[in-house]
This record gives sequence, structure tokens and C-alpha cells, in this order.
Amino acid sequence: MNSNINRPQEIEVKAVDLQKSYLSGPIELHVLKDINITFKGGEIVSIIGASGVGKSTLLNLLGALDRPTKGKVLYDDQDIFQLTDKELAKFRNSELGFVFQFHHLLPEFTAIENVMMPVLIARKTKEEARSIASDLLKKVGLAGREKHRPGELSGGEQQRVAVARALVNDPKVVLADEPTGNLDRKTGEEMHNLLWELNKRMNQTFIIATHNESLARQSDRIIRLTDGTVEEISGESLKDSI
Repeated sequence: MNSNINRPQEIEVKAVDLQKSYLSGPIELHVLKDINITFKGGEIVSIIGASGVGKSTLLNLLGALDRPTKGKVLYDDQDIFQLTDKELAKFRNSELGFVFQFHHLLPEFTAIENVMMPVLIARKTKEEARSIASDLLKKVGLAGREKHRPGELSGGEQQRVAVARALVNDPKVVLADEPTGNLDRKTGEEMHNLLWELNKRMNQTFIIATHNESLARQSDRIIRLTDGTVEEISGESLKDSI
């Protein structure tokens, strides 16, 4: 594993006057309107709101998977959308980790090969990639399952592989979009516990879009997205917000 895996994460992520619009025929749809949020290093923040309100859109912008119509995303005061496409791809690979509702594992590859992919893209050796991936699979509770392909794993195990893949390049920020959305209650709770354990152990920032009330309640902060704007809420008002 990287020698600096337990380093403090002091990176600060800011969305500044962030807007995203789409054209639907002659109509312009304003999905996000002047979003201003700061995410501090090492915290877990849950983003909640009704389906279709723009949670995934916001995560895609924070993760540089899409570009805003207006506004900025700053990582330690660096406007990432000033980077070239090549620089942005390198930034995503080295600094960010992604966990999606659908794990997007490559079915023809084993668990360890799926986790190795981002390390190989970062131009590390196959031996180093295998060592890092093997260590992470143990950390997420999949020791002995490294050579199984996705079709030979349960839904919860597949999502654990996806989490390991997200963490394999030691990212500063992990973005998760409904990471327990396709899991049953028991497996979802196990995934919650895993994410929080990893956050404490590795001190990375987790930004999670979720409908799961239990998951949101465990967060350091909760952000509600409504009509393209954000509001920070407390646990007491959570039940009426999801």
C-alpha cells in the first residue's frame, strides 16, 4: 500500500456559483442554480433530495465528469475546469475516487484485475498494482475472493470491489452516488459501516448522494438539494427531507 495512506487530508473542495442547464428543444432546464458549498478535508457529507433534483448532476460536476454551464469547482483554490481535458483525466485518476449505484465492474476480469485498472492507468507496474489491489480487497473484507469474476460475486461483494477500485489510487476525495441503492437492507448497512470505517482509517473526504436516511444520519453534515439550490439541515429535520 502507498506509504502515505494515513496522511492528513487537508484538501478543501468548493463549488462556487455553480450552475448547470440543459436544452430540451426550445426550453432551457436549470438543474443547478448558483450552488455554493465547501467540503472540508476528511469529512463525510451526504447530499439528499427527491429523485431527479440534481444530486447526480452535482456529483458529476464535483468529480469533473461533466462541465458546468457557469461557475467553478475549486480543489485547494485550483479551478479544475481550467485544466485541459488530458490534465483533467489525470486529475480524476489520481485525486478522485468514484462509487456508483451500479458498480460498473468489467465482467470479463476478476475482482483484483478490476481494482488494478486505475493503478495501471496511472502507469505503475503490474506487480505494484496487484499488491495495492490485494491489500485493499482485504481491507474491504474480500480476502480469498480476488480471483472471482463479478458474476461469481454477490451484489454486496461486487459493490465492495467497486469501493476498493475507488480507493486504489489513494484519492483525496471519494464521490459516491447511491452506493447502497441496489443492496438489501442488511447488505446496505454493512456497506455503510464499511464506508465510515474507511473514512476514519484513511481520512479521505466522502461526498455521498443518497436516499438512505440511516446513511445520511451518520454523516458529519447533510446537504439538501431542492429546486436546484442547497440547504444544510440537521438530523432532526432529516425525516421530512428524503
